[in-house]
This record gives sequence, C-alpha cells and structure tokens, in this order.
Amino acid sequence: MRVVSVAPERLERWLAGFAERHGDGPTTTADDVVELEGADGAHAWIDVPFPPLAGDLLEHALHTRRIGVLLVRRGGYGAGVFEGTKLVASKVGSSYVQGTTKAGGWSQQRYARRRANQASAAFAEAADVAARVLATAELDAFVAGGDRDAVRAVLTDRRLTHLEPAGPWLEVKDPKLKILETMPEQFRAVRIRLDP
Repeated sequence: MRVVSVAPERLERWLAGFAERHGDGPTTTADDVVELEGADGAHAWIDVPFPPLAGDLLEHALHTRRIGVLLVRRGGYGAGVFEGTKLVASKVGSSYVQGTTKAGGWSQQRYARRRANQASAAFAEAADVAARVLATAELDAFVAGGDRDAVRAVLTDRRLTHLEPAGPWLEVKDPKLKILETMPEQFRAVRIRLDP
C-alpha cells in the first residue's frame, strides 16, 4: 500500500486523475474516510482531514479552520494559532539541554541528572508559552509535533490538559519560527492510501 499527501487545493485534480486512470466506480463515505473504487479494481482510501466529514469532501478539505499547533523538542519549542494557512499568534523559544556523554560511572549519572533537570525546566518554559498562546484560544482543532515524550510532558501542565492532539503528528527537527510557519503544509494535507 502506498500513501500520498495532497494539498487541499490539489484534491479535486487528484480525484479527477484517479477517475481517468482507473475509471469510475463506487464511492463509500464515512465520518473519517472516503473510499474510492476504480472500475479496474484499484482502491483509494482518503482520510478525512479533521473528521467528522461535514458534507462534500472538497469543501470540507478546503474549509478554513482555526488550528492550534504545539511543537516541542528537547532544545526548543513553538506554539502558534493558524487561521487557515496564516499564522495569527505565535511564540517560539529555545533552552539549553546538554547532550549525552560517553563518560562512565558517577560522571555519566551526574550528566544524566543534569540533562533531566534541564529538560524539565525547558518543558516548563514550553508549557508557559503554550498556555499564553493556546490555552484560551478558540480552536477548531489542535495538532502537535516534535518529540512525543516532550509534547506529553508539556501537555501535563494543568492549563493545557484540555488540549488533545488530533490530526497528523507533525514532523519537526527544530521548532523555529520559520518551521512553525510551514506547518499548514503538514496539518492541512489530505492523506490518501492507495492499493492498485
């Protein structure tokens, strides 16, 4: 099975291309997936972005949503609110978290404790920023990315417990502002599984 991601603006063209290549066949619609079957037996399962499906798939995919984004890695974080593809509120930052060491014995344990303390302080700082940007924002959906354990640690903050990540997990190496600004490419993309 192959998986492709298609921008919502290109979905209509992709659907037309599937029908041209495989012929028209039955379509099955559910709240979270639309299944296409070509006349030649090819299948495509289109994951509905931000389910449940509300009406027409194209209109649903193109609908402008207010999305909260939280990105966390050990050395940095970013929180933002998007109106469609436009970043309307954001804050990013970084914290020093020492890398691993090859020293053994007591030194290794001391560095591990220091690293854990630095990471804990960094996650607390990220939680403060996320609370300022996201906690009271009126959102249609919330997505997260980066290091899963780091995001979980930040979301344990009592001010953020109402935020539950939905949609795709965002792939992020370094949560800087330029990276945060590109996140709509990932969270708006329509994922399609193909079985030729």
